[in-house]
Amino acid sequence: MIPIGDDNSDRERWPVITAALVIANFLVFLYELSVANQGDYALQEFIQKWAAVPRDYFTHHRPGGGVPYWTTLFTSMFLHGGWGHLLGNMLYLWIFGDNVEDRFGRFAFIIFYLAAGVAGGLTQIMASGPSNLPLVGASGAIAGVLGAYVFMFPTKRVRIFAYLFVFEVPAFVVIGLWALTQLLNGFGSLGARVASDSGGVAYLAHVGGFAAGIVGALAWRLVAGVPSRRYPPRRRSPWEGY
Repeated sequence: MIPIGDDNSDRERWPVITAALVIANFLVFLYELSVANQGDYALQEFIQKWAAVPRDYFTHHRPGGGVPYWTTLFTSMFLHGGWGHLLGNMLYLWIFGDNVEDRFGRFAFIIFYLAAGVAGGLTQIMASGPSNLPLVGASGAIAGVLGAYVFMFPTKRVRIFAYLFVFEVPAFVVIGLWALTQLLNGFGSLGARVASDSGGVAYLAHVGGFAAGIVGALAWRLVAGVPSRRYPPRRRSPWEGY
């Protein structure tokens, strides 16, 4: 089940920040490929420098010095493990990020996106323990976007491709099934420490980011003063104009 589009009929602005994030992720990945062309050691050194390594967050120290260890929570969001990893993340960001950006406002959206990514990264780090295996990817931040989307637009129609056909289903069905899968896999990975000792998908980063997205959307609703339980057509946020 692959999402291929959603209803943008009530979107008021073109998603500048979403587009910029997609472009930034592609540019960083192309740079990764250029580093990989220099050899496996160069790529490994690059990843260890800019990815989030759980061990560093338990020792509060990065071997070799350089940038503070906590900055990798941000830099790791722009690294990816391959074309499939990148394209899948960017597809979800492009489809679901525009309406969330439109509702939040541009400045608030970028803060929200980074905060969700940090929440996802910390969740995975706490579950991984002092592992030396680096964590990369924008999945935690994008999971936050999905959490906000399903909270703000639960009944918005999403087009999906499945079984060689295109269907339209409510957002809560698509995102709800995705979230359930991440939750089950995430808790199932606790014993095996997936993405900690043997590599794999950082499911708990998705869970943490998704939860942060719902909390962020709820906070936005309280601050913006949206009165009803169901979101009306878009209202100006307190961060409008940025």
